[in-house]
Amino acid sequence: MTIPSLSEAAIRQQATAESFRRGESYYRQGAVVSLVQRGSVLQAEVEGSQYEPYRVHVTYDEGGITSAACSCPYDWGGWCKHIIATLLACLDDPDEIEVRPALDELQSLLLHLATRDPYVADEIEGRIVLLRPAPADSQAEETGASPARRTPIDPQPVRRQVSGILHSLDRMRPSEAYWHVGGVVDQVSQLLDQVQGFIEAGDGRNALLLLEAITDEYVAGWFYLDGSDGTTGEFFSELGAIWPEAILTTDLTSAERREWVQKLERWQGEVSDYGIEDVFEVAQAAAEHGWDYPPLQQVLQGEITRQGAWEDEAPWFADELAVARLKVLERQGRRQEYLYLAEAEGQMEQHVTMLARLGRVEEAVDEGLQHLSTPAEVLALAKVLREQGELAAALRVAEHGLTLEGSKGPLAAWLCDLADGMGEPERALEAATVAFRAAPSMVAYQRVQELAGQRWPGLREDLLAHLRQPSYYPEAQVDIFLHEGLLDDAITAVEEGGSYGLIERVMDAVVEHRPDWVIKAARRQAERIIDAGKAKHYHHAVGWLEKARAAYRAAGREAEWRAYLGEIRTRHGRKYKLMGMLERFK
Repeated sequence: MTIPSLSEAAIRQQATAESFRRGESYYRQGAVVSLVQRGSVLQAEVEGSQYEPYRVHVTYDEGGITSAACSCPYDWGGWCKHIIATLLACLDDPDEIEVRPALDELQSLLLHLATRDPYVADEIEGRIVLLRPAPADSQAEETGASPARRTPIDPQPVRRQVSGILHSLDRMRPSEAYWHVGGVVDQVSQLLDQVQGFIEAGDGRNALLLLEAITDEYVAGWFYLDGSDGTTGEFFSELGAIWPEAILTTDLTSAERREWVQKLERWQGEVSDYGIEDVFEVAQAAAEHGWDYPPLQQVLQGEITRQGAWEDEAPWFADELAVARLKVLERQGRRQEYLYLAEAEGQMEQHVTMLARLGRVEEAVDEGLQHLSTPAEVLALAKVLREQGELAAALRVAEHGLTLEGSKGPLAAWLCDLADGMGEPERALEAATVAFRAAPSMVAYQRVQELAGQRWPGLREDLLAHLRQPSYYPEAQVDIFLHEGLLDDAITAVEEGGSYGLIERVMDAVVEHRPDWVIKAARRQAERIIDAGKAKHYHHAVGWLEKARAAYRAAGREAEWRAYLGEIRTRHGRKYKLMGMLERFK
């Protein structure tokens, strides 16, 4: 089996440098203990830090990998080391992959056996009955949502939990408590995940019970936390964002909606005294209008006007409320109403991606090409088209996205992989070049090199010329310049804005060839600390002096180093802490 466009450079592009290094080590140690292919799905088991191996699941199509997931808790961005190890095993040892029938083939076999043996059919039906939960209502049955609870949640334990979290710092000294405020807010924030779970299940009433408990307690106690860094106030944005969707998920009576409006107004009044403005305004509008607001009802029936879902001019929060409404409509399976509302409210990304999900590919492409205005919006549509198996359409849309203004790096990198997997090397190379120019990195540089073939010498000079321009990517500059042996370019990159870590890295790389620069740069850094008398940073100064000593030695100028060290002792002899640290240079 070969996954299209799979290469070491493509794997590196999806992982941090540390994840790739550790994944490669896992692969070399033989941690990948199982590789199974079923159709376009690859499953693996990779031994890790737990007794049971981690399970890796990779799907792909003609354009390459479409998703990769692992059962490990890694959540630091990009692929984890277990996914890296799995894909390296596929790349280097394809013969180790065990090919098994795809699930649809197993389904066909099962159906065949069931038609021939009534006992098999009875067994299957019995197990289906045990596995299938009885839907709580007709809507759950139609949409496939989880059945709603038959009893309401008791919010009192949540109230006590929030109160306990907020008062957990009471016994600490203020200077100590200050550093724990962020953790306290994080604990309250985690409770919102429970609320979101009820919303996703369509259980708005219990979501509202939990939200009321959390909001009541937080509004009452947040200001007493010593959170001068703004953390406690910032949580209100997160809290306010979840309220509209919870309200719209719930089938509320007019009286209930009025009650919620009053509660939201009360909470807003209490926090406004402390400068927290407009937190609950979107939720108030959701409660006031509900789903029977006449302009909204007209839109949901396909009557779209220039005002959209509003009587007059749309308020400032119209987009936020539209997104909340769309999430609920999608969850409830109200696809056509979703399309009407997205079109009326100018939510074109949501509109075209829903068209694509519904299989209306030609409409999605035409409207996407006409209305999407940023590469990020286009990437969202292209990904959905690819999920639907419409790779050619995804390629066409993605290439259009590269002509739009905005950050093109993610779209270009995605398009590069797709085009390469589809056997379109020229398109892949063009996209890889755009990706590098948008966000230079060693991985992006090597991706262009991998695709360029004989054209690499000319492209290499173009990319290096682009890299020499002032940029916000000094780390990429250092990585690539050192990789290419361009020491003077690496020096220039850190002199114009490199971090201390990057400067040290360049010093270590060029000390044998550019000792004069290392001496000058290291002395400048050390003297800046010493002259200012920053005693708590003297250990950094000594570190820079060690770099200077290495450069003096590389240049064969030991006598000059000793003379320079003597000057420091003479000038700063009263800085006793520093003098003690300099004893290491005897």
